[in-house]
Amino acid sequence: MTDPWVALEPGADPAERVRALRRAHETFTTAGTVPRPVRSVVAESWRRSARAGVGPDGTASVELTDSDLGAYRAEHPLARVMPLFRELMGTFAADGEHLLAVCDAHGRLLWVEGHRATRRRADGMNFVPGARWSESAVGTNAPGTAVAVDRAVQVFAAEHFIRRVQPWTCAAAPVHDPRTGRVLGAVDITGGDGLAHPHSLGFVQAVARAAEAQLALLAPAPAAPGTPLLGALGRDEAELVLDGRRARLSRRHSEILVLLARHPEGLTGDELLCALYADESVTPVTLRAELARLRRVLGTGVLASRPYRLGAAVESDVAVVERRLRAGAVTAAAKAYTGPVLPGSQAPAIVRLRERLADGLRTALIARRDPDLLADWAHAPWGEDDVTVWRALAAVRPTAPVRARLAALEAELTAQAGRTPGRTGGATYLQRPRA
Repeated sequence: MTDPWVALEPGADPAERVRALRRAHETFTTAGTVPRPVRSVVAESWRRSARAGVGPDGTASVELTDSDLGAYRAEHPLARVMPLFRELMGTFAADGEHLLAVCDAHGRLLWVEGHRATRRRADGMNFVPGARWSESAVGTNAPGTAVAVDRAVQVFAAEHFIRRVQPWTCAAAPVHDPRTGRVLGAVDITGGDGLAHPHSLGFVQAVARAAEAQLALLAPAPAAPGTPLLGALGRDEAELVLDGRRARLSRRHSEILVLLARHPEGLTGDELLCALYADESVTPVTLRAELARLRRVLGTGVLASRPYRLGAAVESDVAVVERRLRAGAVTAAAKAYTGPVLPGSQAPAIVRLRERLADGLRTALIARRDPDLLADWAHAPWGEDDVTVWRALAAVRPTAPVRARLAALEAELTAQAGRTPGRTGGATYLQRPRA
């Protein structure tokens, strides 16, 4: 092959190529060796698929359905270029009895559109919106492999790792965030052997580049200078960026700003006292002194009183995670979550906020059953003792290290319960003193 990324060059016999690939696939799945006719990009993908534990008789699982899928798609960046995808590829897919598909960066199919009869056939292998088609889930396939290797790729017939997918041919290209270069997902064309041509690969590449250009035009303008930005996740002392100035706040000032950012209408002195101090003996004088010191840190015009409120809207990382969770964008929320809210704070309102945000996100992760997202949480400092998440991870990724870690946590939990007379039920977190 002169171009290793093209599955079938013009003039090649598709039937003979299919027979050779089927023999090669059988050799690999039984003996673990890749015969010479297999392209290097496919051979490497087969090896990754095998290492991920994918079986040749497996099938894709549907992870997002109904309202979860709708909410996730609505907030996904590629939703903004779906009209462009349909304009450029819709007629080609319908007339050629192909499918237009778009996946996210984890290989989950967000949209599958095109010829009606072809869609019905694709339903039989779960090539449907909400299904996970990453390499680690279903082996070699164009959208999943394009995301894995971050470049356009064509997969022909028995080059697919899973046998039930081998009657199909597909070509896909990754789509990147034009500002950061991050992979957002991939655009794919799926159908019959007629797609095994250099033109189909060039076509999806051109569509992906057009989508990136469109995203660049649609990108929102950067925040205006002076927009306050508050970071309170995963840090005991919040960081405030104001007028280009970066300030690290004291713990008490951090608590006050987090609360006022969540209450743009303002809070009275009594409301702030109850929110900040568990000790009812703390007087309003103490609070006023703290607010006076905070006003000096922030500068004039930022902190107003009667009621206490911020003079301008503040964007916070806490609010970003909350918005994404409300929209059902669990993956985006998990990526924005860099740790508990002010983890060292004992202020009653902050404790409630911290627990509510963490519990909401971990509940969504468990319901989503995404092994990568669960693993990210379980291996983070705030999730390393989260027995419930480790159980959920073991259910979807039962590797030896995961099972060993879960067994150790279960043993510790049993021992801990035994040291607590009269205790019933099981905690989801091991009770460890904070360092």
